[in-house]
Amino acid sequence: MCCAEAPAGHPAPASTGPDRPHVTLVDGRSGSGKTTWATARAAAEGATLLSLDDVYPGWNGLEAAEAHVLEHVLRPLAAGRPARYRRWDWTVGQPADWVAVDARRPLIIEGCGALSAAARALAHRGVWVELDDVRRRERALARDGEAFRPHWERWAAQEEQHAALHAPRAWADEVVDGAVLGEEAV
Repeated sequence: MCCAEAPAGHPAPASTGPDRPHVTLVDGRSGSGKTTWATARAAAEGATLLSLDDVYPGWNGLEAAEAHVLEHVLRPLAAGRPARYRRWDWTVGQPADWVAVDARRPLIIEGCGALSAAARALAHRGVWVELDDVRRRERALARDGEAFRPHWERWAAQEEQHAALHAPRAWADEVVDGAVLGEEAV
């Protein structure tokens, strides 16, 4: 598989309608502030927030979550069909219940792996949240503590692979400086 190249231009915005909500994709590395930004935006817009943290099938599941959301959420919504996603139960380490997506409300999908060429073609907007590596790690470990510490390197390697394959920052319509989100991003 070849690496994604920066797009020459973004696709035309996807259509909206009664069965097709406005979709925003929010991506960035762990600890950058994407959940903070997306949560505030969802509250302001009355949007449904789908966090990939609820979809990743374990610590090795970044690309699997991206594929799952494409297959079960973005493609069905684009076709005017019902959409849903399967939550991951982190406590027991197995799939959990299916969650329906309300197509009558705007949808914000946030998490590392949310933004790729395939996903951006089915969404209206792409956002990349950026923060330097030192502050990202500090935030992520302060937020998730010892639960995340043993998985940091493995997860970072998946983030780097995602960036090399999909060039998510290049697909963003907007780049948000995670530093301006302040400590509430923890």
